[in-house]
Amino acid sequence: MIFPAFFEQAPVVKAFDPLAKLLGAPSDGCFDYVYADAVRFSGHSCPTVAGSFLMGRAAMQALYPEGRAERGQIEVSMGAPAGHGTTGVMAQVLTLLTGAAAENGFKGIGGSYARNGLLTFAEHPESGAVTFRRRDTGELVIAELDTSPVPGNPNQRGLLIGIMQGVASDSQKRAFAEGWQERVRTMLVDLADDPRLIRLKRVEVTPG
Repeated sequence: MIFPAFFEQAPVVKAFDPLAKLLGAPSDGCFDYVYADAVRFSGHSCPTVAGSFLMGRAAMQALYPEGRAERGQIEVSMGAPAGHGTTGVMAQVLTLLTGAAAENGFKGIGGSYARNGLLTFAEHPESGAVTFRRRDTGELVIAELDTSPVPGNPNQRGLLIGIMQGVASDSQKRAFAEGWQERVRTMLVDLADDPRLIRLKRVEVTPG
């Protein structure tokens, strides 16, 4: 399995999962998710996968500034239906990081550790924003991905057309793949903490 070298430079998402600790793997319940994990889970690397990875990271850090985010204690609300655009792809990456699952998720043990129902989708496209809620404190953050600071190479479209038509050479296929991943590299390495890429808004919650 050969991944682009820049994967090693991408941020790491740190989480603690009490269910994992209970069941003994990992024994300390700590997960360090790297970008390659999201790629394995999604089956490919693209700006949507990279952006979702960074979005989840930013939200989890905002909700748990004191340390590792607790996996299974975050509710995730997508701003569009599951079948709309790239919403489903984004949700899968966020499930990996936060543990939040739809109704088909893990139902828990003895009334605890349930993950089902923590991931919800809007009935109609409302926005590209995703809301993250910490279940124990009720704290809310809203995250939105904006890939406009990382425009694609204008030559990519022509290369892709050639590939889809079966007329592209091996060198053209390599050029397309390298150009595609260069955009991902820029997001994960150069702009990982850039507020233009991931816009994060904290929502004040009134107690009671």
